[in-house]
Amino acid sequence: MTKTESDSRIAKRLARAGVGSRRYCEGLVFAGKVMINGVVTTNPAIKVNTSDRIKVNGKIIPNLQATRIWRYHKPIGLVTTRKDEKNRSTIFDNLPTNLPYTMPIGRLDINSEGLLLLTNDGEFKRFLEHPATGMCRKYRIRVHGNPTPQKIKLLEKGIKVGTVQYAPMIVKLDSQLGANAWMTIVLREGKNREIRKTLAAVGMQVSRLIRINYGPFELGNLEKNQVVEAIISNLTTTQFYANSLKI
Repeated sequence: MTKTESDSRIAKRLARAGVGSRRYCEGLVFAGKVMINGVVTTNPAIKVNTSDRIKVNGKIIPNLQATRIWRYHKPIGLVTTRKDEKNRSTIFDNLPTNLPYTMPIGRLDINSEGLLLLTNDGEFKRFLEHPATGMCRKYRIRVHGNPTPQKIKLLEKGIKVGTVQYAPMIVKLDSQLGANAWMTIVLREGKNREIRKTLAAVGMQVSRLIRINYGPFELGNLEKNQVVEAIISNLTTTQFYANSLKI
């Protein structure tokens, strides 16, 4: 899957490079923080190409590469951020040093593990994260508590916790032994700590959370901290987006 940056609008070009959302990048342009070939621009619709030298806040934005995506097995104990204000270990402290600049697609909290996708394409990242895309996230969950049919039905209908309404999820009880059970849960929204909050609301405590799928991408047999590039070069952007919805 290949994208070019010729004749693209500056705000789109910056978003593609991972500077921020397109709206955020437009704000940077309006604020006079973007230079093209040494000249400040305040027009977010101005077009740029591969020969243009672009700076944001004085920092050069590198030329774009073809869209790439990697599967990463995130272990427990790492936060999904580039820098942590509490000085906790991050995924970027553990990624291979020869990996290009990447951005995580979505997050897994410090106590969660499993599949985390990485990409060099900011717009692709936002597409896969956006709730409107309907990208499924599948998890294997170990809980302390009794996942009764009534509790499962509440989750499948969509539950409100405090002021937050959560969308319906697919829930399957896999096994139960004493006070502990394994479940499979599929989400389409992936709000902050959604599984932990909704299960707690129906009387179940999550003791282990493993993401095993994100859209068409699978954790498979990746070892913890292992990174493998996904093969998407044989698909056009349009085909990939279409195929990603067929899970």
